Amino acid sequence: MPETPSTPAGHSHGHSAANAGRSRLLIVLALVVAFLVVEIIGSVLTNSLALLADAGHMLTDAVGVGLALLAIHFAARPATANKSFGYYRLEILAAVGNAVLLFGVAAYILFEAYQRFGQPPEVQGIPMLAVAAVGLVVNLVSVRLLSAGAQTSLNMRGAYLEVLGDLLGSVAVLIAGLIILTTGWTLADPIASVLIALLILPRTWSLLREAIDVLLQATPKGVDLAEVRAHLLRGEGIVDALDLHAWTLTCGMHVVSAHVVIEPTANAAEVLDEVCRCLSDDFDMEHSTIQLETTDRRRLEEGGHA
Repeated sequence: MPETPSTPAGHSHGHSAANAGRSRLLIVLALVVAFLVVEIIGSVLTNSLALLADAGHMLTDAVGVGLALLAIHFAARPATANKSFGYYRLEILAAVGNAVLLFGVAAYILFEAYQRFGQPPEVQGIPMLAVAAVGLVVNLVSVRLLSAGAQTSLNMRGAYLEVLGDLLGSVAVLIAGLIILTTGWTLADPIASVLIALLILPRTWSLLREAIDVLLQATPKGVDLAEVRAHLLRGEGIVDALDLHAWTLTCGMHVVSAHVVIEPTANAAEVLDEVCRCLSDDFDMEHSTIQLETTDRRRLEEGGHA
């Protein structure tokens, strides 16, 4: 009978490298949400579209940090009989919803900027500059809090990059505020808002594309299945590797399955240990399902192989 092992012993699906950074993520989320409210109010009081655009950018930060926390929370929940992989995919579905929302925010900002190019309204430079300066400080503090965790956790790294990218938005608003304050040229406000919207779009498209790839069970980025197969074939007692598939369950968690054909005299347990060790150590794929087949059964199994 073919042997179908599960993931390597001792590995937990609920493990999350970001768990140690939960408190820092919560602090950053509180800072971002608080300033998001301030920025929306400031955009209304100063009539600044650039501030509103940057508020949209801050919204991406809040959602990004929220997704990281969501992933940590659900990763800690045990799998059930009905949900054998737990709730990991909720993070991906939330990312798709986030992307759709952000595309709408960017489209609104660009439309409003177009309207303002024809009739630029009066913008209060000093309050706009003050709010933008506070935003820059918030972003700097957030980047500092997340920098350490970004080295060890994909979720933390995503939140870190969101906040780091928003620094550019804060700088754009500051520059626009300075121009308005010193020259009175109010067109600097819609120009800055367009730049911020254009900063949102590439990140949003990248987020949506990666989420869709996960939902389509695409081969993870950086994983070359031909290289994985060649690496497996170098193992002692292994004749072939068929039906090799790799996909992403959620951010940073790759899954692989394969039919591995071994020599009749090979030690199945040793081959299995070596295959799991190869996938885990060399390709960072700890979640594997391997079916072992001997060469004398290969003819019977070939009909089911892709």
